[in-house]
Parts: sequence; structure tokens; C-alpha cells
Amino acid sequence: MLLSIKRDEWLGNVKNDLLGGLVTAVALIPEVIGFAIIAGVNPMTALFASVITAIVTSLTGGRPAMMSAAAGSMALVMVVLIKNYGIEYMIAATILTGFFQLLFGYLGIHKLMRFISKPVMMGFVNALALLIFLAQIQQLEHQNGTTYAVVGITVVLMYVLPRVTRAVPPALIIIVAMTCIALMPQLQLQTVGDLGEMTGVLALPGIPMVPFTFETLVIITPTALALAFVGLMESLLTLPLINKMTGTLGDNKREVKSQGLANIITGFFGGPAGCAMIGQAVINVESGGRKRLSTLTAGLTLFILIVFFKDVMVQIPTAALIGIMIVVAVKTFSWSSLREIPCLPATETAIMVVTVILVVYTHNLAIGILVGVLLSMVIFIVQLANINVSRENKTVKVTGPLFFVSAQTVITYFENITLEDGMRLDLSEAPIWDKAGRDAVITIRHLFEEADLSLEVTTSATDSEERRN
Repeated sequence: MLLSIKRDEWLGNVKNDLLGGLVTAVALIPEVIGFAIIAGVNPMTALFASVITAIVTSLTGGRPAMMSAAAGSMALVMVVLIKNYGIEYMIAATILTGFFQLLFGYLGIHKLMRFISKPVMMGFVNALALLIFLAQIQQLEHQNGTTYAVVGITVVLMYVLPRVTRAVPPALIIIVAMTCIALMPQLQLQTVGDLGEMTGVLALPGIPMVPFTFETLVIITPTALALAFVGLMESLLTLPLINKMTGTLGDNKREVKSQGLANIITGFFGGPAGCAMIGQAVINVESGGRKRLSTLTAGLTLFILIVFFKDVMVQIPTAALIGIMIVVAVKTFSWSSLREIPCLPATETAIMVVTVILVVYTHNLAIGILVGVLLSMVIFIVQLANINVSRENKTVKVTGPLFFVSAQTVITYFENITLEDGMRLDLSEAPIWDKAGRDAVITIRHLFEEADLSLEVTTSATDSEERRN
């Protein structure tokens, strides 16, 4: 059962969860609107989709306090589909994305997380921190001096206010104060309302207006698969970060299913697909959010803002939100990964750097993570292939795994020595991993048989047991 009704997952941190949710809701607004405009989606539609995603994942997700909404990483995947075929095909792709994710949840795709090495994880976190920071800097282009002043004051207050009081999240105090200041027209501060046209009615449940044909399926499937993988990748990589920040464990499998369910429901309401948002998740936790109530509050607050208090919402100055997100980016960045570089093998540092560069350059999490994982695997295999072959009298001892990469090394060794009768091949410390390893032993036996010489082969206990079975 996906729906969570456990008391301890909802209560016990009520005040901080409510305050954290309020801050997170406001922090969602500029990012959701910004990427909605890039994708060609009505900002109100994207905001309402974020409400649905936040509420559904709060009720059913596997990681309390992790914020999910209409994320920028997903918006970038949808751009081409929307441009070529229109919004209705995007809605159909969102629904299909949800079904793919739900299927992946039951197939246990979350288990693949163990193949993501720590350098790739650090690269992912650092890349997202840089993307968050760069996104804020880009918003400051062509802004006036007052905007820069507000951003600077906000950054300072984000560090100073927690030393004065922790009763209220500093971000909430700043947002309220700066919104009041922004009401003075002479300051000419950009507000949320300046980001895009905040018109449109909230959608009712419905079926996307696309032909129900095989051709439609062919059109939306590539985008839906890309959305499914990008969304799950960002969610499952954000989850351990929130685990670490809160000192608790989340449920990966449940989170995968929850993301799928959220996207299905969002799609039927005409919204774009969403996933976990690392920046807003960090804001929630930093503001005291720990339980499901925090993200539920964020979703409900956003709904109240866009339905009942839109006139207030559009007055929030973007400069204050930019300053808050800059601090979030700084706190998200894994500074310990830089301090550890002198102690890390050069290969691990290279993997982390490559992951960061690819994600930041392409703005595509999937490309950066997949390349990082593949690079990790290649380096791991190369390191495993460094087996040791030594000889003492008539005994040749092999140390290290015998598989398709290392097998030829052992064969070449015997081809280049003078074979003697009664030699012994000691594989007690060389587990045979695949057919190439077994074939290597057979090839060496044939070399001795052709020379009419005897050879004794000693294998590891595990390999001997496998042959008996």
C-alpha cells in the first residue's frame, strides 16, 4: 500500500514542518515558472502540476521531506516534443512517463543505484549545486543596483539570522520582509509577476486530445522514456542526500512508484512531468522540514497562493529568492569532496570531474551520470585486469580474477616460456569469472598436450565447487 498513514511520519515536528513547507512553496515558484517558459508551458499549468506532484509524493513517497515538483531537468527533455507536436502530446508523454516509472518500481530499477559509485554521486551533487548557482547568476543579467543589493543582503541574512533565532526559518523572514520592501515602486525590483503571464484557469481531470494510434505511441515513447529515467535518476540521487541531512533512511522502491503515480495523476490534470528537486529539498530540510507534513504543506501552500493569493504571490521579489537559492547552492555543494581530492586516487577524481563537467555543460543529468557510471566500470575492470603471474621452480602462480580482460595475459605468459613436464598451474588465488577464464585454462592445457607434457592445475575452492555442481 503506497498511501502512508503512519503517525510518526506526519507528526512530531509539526511547527518546523509547517514553516519549512511555507518557505519551500515560495522557493518553488521562480524555478517552476522559469522552466515552464523555456519548455513552452503555461506557468499556471506548471505551478498546478507542482501542487499535484508535491501532494501525491507527500502521501505516497518513500522519502519524507524530499520535495518533488515540475523540475527544470524534466522541462528541458520536453522542449522538442512540445515544439514539434504541441502541449497535448506533452500531456500524453507525461502519463506514459508515470506508467513507465510505476513499472520500473515493480521491476526493482532502484537496485541499479548500487552501480553508481561515490565519485559519480559527488559529481552529481556538485553539478546540481553549480547549475542552481549559475541559474541564479543568469537571472541577475540586466538588473539594477538595488537588485544586487537585495541579493547581497539576503545572502548575509541567511547566515546571520540563524544565530539570532531558530524559531522561524531565515528564508521565511527574508521573503516576508523583502516582499514588503518590494512594494515601494521607486526601487524597481523585479517580482515573480514579471517572470511570465500568470493567467489561466486550473485544469480539470481529462484525457489528452491526441489520436489514440500506434503513431502517437511512437512519437511520445522516446520522450516518455527519457523523462522516466531522468526523473528517477534525479529523485534516487537526491534521496541519499536527504538521508544524510536528516540522519534517516528513505525507501527507494516506494519512491520510484510514487514518482510514477504522481506523474500519471499530473498528466490527467494536463500538467508536465516532475521529479525530486534537490534545491527545494535542501531548502525544506534546512528550514526544519523532516516529515511528510512539510512537503504536503508546500503543495497546499502553493495551491492557496495560486488560487487565492495570486496578487500577493506576484509581488515577491525575485532578488530575495535568488539570494536564498545562492546560499542553497553553496550548502548543497560537497566541499568535503574538494578536501578529499589529495587523498583520493586520480581515477576517482577524474570520474567526479567528468561527471560535473558533462552535467553542467549539457544540462542533462542522464548523460553525465551514465558516462560517469560507464567510466567507473571501465576503470574498475582495468584495475581488476592487473593480475600477477609469478613462478617458483615448476609452479606458476596466478593472483587476481581470471576473466575476459585478464585471460590473455596468462595464455601469453605460457606461450613465452619453456614448458616443462610436471609443471603446476596454481589458480587457488585466481577465481575464474567467465567462459574466457575457463577457456584460458583449456588453452594452456592444450599447449602442454601438444608438447606431450603433463600439467597439474589447482583451482580455488569456489571454482572446484562450481565444477562439481
